[in-house]
Amino acid sequence: MTLPPAKGRRGLARIIAAAGYSRDGFLAAFKGEAAFRQLLLLNVVLIPLACFCPVSRGERALMIAVCLLSLIVELFNSAIEAVVDRISTERHPLSKNAKDMGSAAQFVALVLIATVWAVILLGPT
Repeated sequence: MTLPPAKGRRGLARIIAAAGYSRDGFLAAFKGEAAFRQLLLLNVVLIPLACFCPVSRGERALMIAVCLLSLIVELFNSAIEAVVDRISTERHPLSKNAKDMGSAAQFVALVLIATVWAVILLGPT
């Protein structure tokens, strides 16, 4: 069995190749996905804000983590959309379901941000 070139790499070469693929993924999301750019902007605002909030280190870490989670979910959502569109741009109920579920996951991630931030900032200290 012959492995694809990327699968044959080991050690540092594999890590370097993976970093390049990750960079390419970030660039593709940034260039092609308005939602990713909007979430990135939200993170540019919220993450520094979290650093200035009078909260514990654990709470600050959680506030930052949920922000980063929204970027992860958007990357998965964009990947799902790209794969569905690659297969066919025809309207199909399964394609719609896949895209809608990705969108729903992002909505849940945004609700999670709002909930965590509200509980930490508005809850009893």
